[in-house]
Amino acid sequence: MNALKIVAIVLIVAGTLGLVYGSFSYTKETHQAKIGPIELSVKDKETVNVPVWAGVGAIVIGGALLLLGGKKP
Repeated sequence: MNALKIVAIVLIVAGTLGLVYGSFSYTKETHQAKIGPIELSVKDKETVNVPVWAGVGAIVIGGALLLLGGKKP
């Protein structure tokens, strides 16, 4: 399997996951203050929304690469 097919499959899987879940969240830790041996930190939960057009676009581009990528002129 060549690199182009792997990229196409990854795009299709990523687009499908983007459509199914719609968003993902992660925790970002920031250090607010450091006073001697005491360190204060804050954990912020960030949510990223995946647009529908991005998921559909990834699936379409991945499918096109998978179908048309192996053909030579």
